[in-house]
Amino acid sequence: MTDLDMLKKITGESDEDLLSLLLAMAEEKVLSLTGRTRMIYPLKPSVRDWAVAAYNRMGTEGETSRSGGGISAVFAEIPKDIEEIIKRYRLGRVNGHAYEKKPDEDILPEETEDRKE
Repeated sequence: MTDLDMLKKITGESDEDLLSLLLAMAEEKVLSLTGRTRMIYPLKPSVRDWAVAAYNRMGTEGETSRSGGGISAVFAEIPKDIEEIIKRYRLGRVNGHAYEKKPDEDILPEETEDRKE
């Protein structure tokens, strides 16, 4: 199942252009926060989760809090659980440069399972 299909099921939204845009924006933010230039497998769920959070916040952009009818809500730029995962994969910098693995060094979970056989 693709990220777009997952987002459609989670949100109930059928506008694929909107969901694709939310996924792209979430990916840009995650890459920016981690200092990476390309997405790695462990960060994919965070991108989906952030896209869902962005979908749920549509119409409340720019608000930091809201109250009415005895109910108050405080909005965070990024949900705490997503932020904690992203922090684990931030690249350290040495002399202003972040070093990433080359693409051929990446191992996806599916590849590791195949090698165990």
